Amino acid sequence: MALIKICKVCGKDFNTKLYFVEHGGGKYCSTKCQYIGIKTGSMKACAVCGKESYKKLTQLQRSKSGKFFCGKSCQTKWRNQEFVGEKHANWKTGLHTYRNRMLQSGAPKICRLCKTADSRVLAVHHIDKNRQNNKLSNLAWLCHNCHFLVHHHEKEREKFMVPMV
Repeated sequence: MALIKICKVCGKDFNTKLYFVEHGGGKYCSTKCQYIGIKTGSMKACAVCGKESYKKLTQLQRSKSGKFFCGKSCQTKWRNQEFVGEKHANWKTGLHTYRNRMLQSGAPKICRLCKTADSRVLAVHHIDKNRQNNKLSNLAWLCHNCHFLVHHHEKEREKFMVPMV
């Protein structure tokens, strides 16, 4: 025997069987309405690119940061900006970040003495020889050869200490 029920989503009348109603079914007139009816999540804008994407209720509840992403690539971009320095899980002391500071400063990657521009042989030199002092004013690019000479030969050290023009 057919029953006439009202769809929970669109409000249309539809025919269903008593058996379906007794076993928890018979709530929706079509599979399209059923899909819409069981969706418990919502559309959220990506925190990086702003693209809208559907997030399930469990995903909405599990978010620790309260931010949502359209995919792994946007999530990775956000993490790489958010968890740097002291916030990173593997952060020790920051004593070895001087090379990254030089790279990010925009200082030209050229040896200060011989003017070599091959980045494969360039190293960062601490001018005052204090490896704890990672201020940009205390750092300079040197090729490995000039770096050795500045540390071990007085003439090269004096040549290095002459202000650049």
